[in-house]
Amino acid sequence: MKIAIPVAEGKLSLHFGHSEQFALFEVDEQRKKIMSTRMVTPPPHEPGVLPRWLHKEGANVIIAGGMGQRAQALFAEQGIKVVVGAPAESPETLASQYLAGTLVCGANVCDH
Repeated sequence: MKIAIPVAEGKLSLHFGHSEQFALFEVDEQRKKIMSTRMVTPPPHEPGVLPRWLHKEGANVIIAGGMGQRAQALFAEQGIKVVVGAPAESPETLASQYLAGTLVCGANVCDH
C-alpha cells in the first residue's frame, strides 16, 4: 500500500491542491510499518490532474487536511481512499498514526 500526503514546509499542507510536494510512503499493512518514503513534486495544479497523477504514482490512500467534494469524487473514481481533516503534523507522524489506527481527524478544512 502507498500513502500520499501533501507537504508544505515539512508538515501536512492544509491546501491540498497547491502543495509543494507529496510524501509517498510504501507501507506494510500487516506489520503496520513504513518501508520507504519518497518526496515527489506534483505537476502544475489544474482541476483533476492530482488524482490521475497520484494514481500513476501508485497511491492507495490520501491523507489531507481538506479537500473539495469534486476532488474527493475524482480520487474515488481512481480507487484511492481519501482521509480528510488530518492535523498539520509531519507526514511521518500522520502515516504512522494511520497505520496504527490512531489518526484523529477533525473537520474538512476545505471550503469548496
